[in-house]
Amino acid sequence: MPIQVLLAAALLAAAPPHEGSQSLGAKGSGPVAVTLDAMQAELTRSMKSLKLAGHDAPYFIGYSVADHDTRAVDAHYGALFADEARQERRIYVDVRVGSYAFDNSGVDPMIDFDMTAPDPGYEVRHEGPIDGDPAALRNALWLLTDDRYKRALSTYLKKRAQQVYSVEEKGEQAPSFSKEAPQQHLDPVAPFNWDRARWSATAKKLSARFEAHPEIFDSDIKIDADHEVRYLVSSEGTRIETTETIYGVHIDAVARAPDGQLLEDGRDVYAPTEDGLPDEAALSKLVGEVVEELIALRSAPVVDPYTGPALLAPEATGVLFHEAVGHRLEGDRQDDDHEGRTFKGQVGRAILPGFISVADDPTLASAVKTPLNGFYRFDAQGIPASRVELVDHGVLESFLLSRHMVKGFAHSNGHGRASVGRAPAARMANLVVTGERDHQLGWAALKAKLIATAKKQGKPYGLIIRDMTGGDTNTSGSGYQAFRAHPRLVYRVDVKTGKEELVRGVELVGTPLTVIDKIAALGDSPGVFNGYCGAESGFVPVSTVAPAALISEVELQRTSKTNQRPPILGSPWAK
Repeated sequence: MPIQVLLAAALLAAAPPHEGSQSLGAKGSGPVAVTLDAMQAELTRSMKSLKLAGHDAPYFIGYSVADHDTRAVDAHYGALFADEARQERRIYVDVRVGSYAFDNSGVDPMIDFDMTAPDPGYEVRHEGPIDGDPAALRNALWLLTDDRYKRALSTYLKKRAQQVYSVEEKGEQAPSFSKEAPQQHLDPVAPFNWDRARWSATAKKLSARFEAHPEIFDSDIKIDADHEVRYLVSSEGTRIETTETIYGVHIDAVARAPDGQLLEDGRDVYAPTEDGLPDEAALSKLVGEVVEELIALRSAPVVDPYTGPALLAPEATGVLFHEAVGHRLEGDRQDDDHEGRTFKGQVGRAILPGFISVADDPTLASAVKTPLNGFYRFDAQGIPASRVELVDHGVLESFLLSRHMVKGFAHSNGHGRASVGRAPAARMANLVVTGERDHQLGWAALKAKLIATAKKQGKPYGLIIRDMTGGDTNTSGSGYQAFRAHPRLVYRVDVKTGKEELVRGVELVGTPLTVIDKIAALGDSPGVFNGYCGAESGFVPVSTVAPAALISEVELQRTSKTNQRPPILGSPWAK
C-alpha cells in the first residue's frame, strides 16, 4: 500500500463565513467535564452489562471523541474563490474481546468488510453532536459500541480458528495489547483565533502577484487553520482532553515548459498560533521565490535518467529518511504477514552506516527556530509522548510503538497515532537524523566531495537536490521494497567547473537499504521539513529534522507526467 507524505491543507466543506477576528474556543463541544462525564457514563454501563449470551464480554473499551474546527480562505488571480468553515465531532470506539495476551486486534473496524456478517441495512454513524448534548453523545456511543462489540467477537473467533492452521513462530509471541498505566490530563482551555478579514485580504493580495507572470497559468494561495480538541476515556481509568492547532499558508503555482511538461512549485508554512505565521512581507517574498523558480524551470533542460552521486539539502534528506527508513520502523508492521518487515528481528544489529543515528521525538515543539508539526503530549491511545532512540550509531535499538505489541517490547512508547475517527497505529511524529561530528561537513565541503566522487566514478556531473515536495513508499510484502521522492529543484554540477545548472524532469527512486547504505557524509546544519503523512490510520502532521546528506549513488528516473499544450490563448488578465 503506498504511503505518502503530502504538504496539503485539509479539505474543508463550505459553511457560513465568520466576520472579523474571533476567539472560537472548542466550538460546540460544551464544557470539558460534561463531555468526559457523558463518555465515562456510557463506558461504565457498557463494561458492566454489554455481553452476548454464551460469549466473552469486552475486557477493554476505549472512547475517543474529537471536535474538529477548520477555517480556510482560498484565492486565485487576486480574487477570493473560497471562504470556508467547518465543524464536526467524530467518534472512535475501541472494543476488545479476549485478553491482553490474545484479542481481536489486527483488523481496523473502519475498513473491515466482513462478508460473513449479515447486512444490517444501515451504516452506524461515526459523528457526534456538535452542540455538546450529552444525551445525544451517549446515544451515538451506544450504537457504535454495540456494532464494535459484535465485530470484535466475530474477529476474535476467526483468529482463534486460524490458530488451527497457523504455524507459530519459535519463541514467545508478543501480547495483542499492552498493559499501560491510566493517564489523567486536561489541557488548559485555549481560544481558537481566526482573523478572517486579515487572511482574506492577504490571500487576495498575494495571489494578485502572479498576474504579472502569465506564463504561470494557474496559482493558488490558501491560508487555513485546523483546531482539534480530543477527548479520551478508557475502562482502565484514562481520562484525557488535549488541544492541538495548526495554522498553514500554502502557495502553489503551475506552468508548462515549451515541451509541454507540467511544472509545479510552491511553499508551505506552518505554525501552532495565528501570530506565528509570517507577515505579509515575508509571504510576498516566498511568492517571489516561487515565481523566479518556475520561470527558471521553464527554460531548464530535461536531464536524462541518472545513477551517480547526489547531495541532498536538509529538507530532502528528511523526506528520504521518512520514506526509506521511518515507515519500516513502525511497530505495527513488524508482525503483519502482508508487510515486508524489513527490520524484523534486527534489534541490536547494524542497519545504517555507523555514523548515523535516528530518533523520533514528539515532545520536541520546535527545532532550528521552526515549530514542528509532529509535536504532541499524548498519543491517540492516551499514552504520554516520548522520545525514542530508533537507531544509535547505525544499530537498531527500538521501533515506533503503539499499544499493538512487538516481540521484545512490553509497552507503547507513545506513537499510536490516527486522524479523527481512525484506529491508531504506530506512526512517526518528529523524525530526527543526526551524524557523528567527524562525518559532518559544511555545504562547501560537501559540494567538493560530491564533485570528487563524481570524478572518481567517471561521471561528467553530480546532482544537488535542494528541495522535495514529498514522496511515497511501498512496505507491503507482496510488492517491491522501494520508495520514490519528488524533487522540486534539482541542479546538475559540472565536475570540471563546479557550475550549477537547474534541470527538470526526474524523480528519485530506489530500494531503501541500498540508498541509505551509500550515505558517505552528513552536513553540519540541520533543516526542518513540515507536512502531513498519510497511511492506514489516516493523515497525521509530521516533521523531519535532518542535515544535508551526500549519497555516493542514487537513481533518478523520468517523471511520469504527460506533456500537453499550454493554454492556446494568453491569459485575459495578462499585462
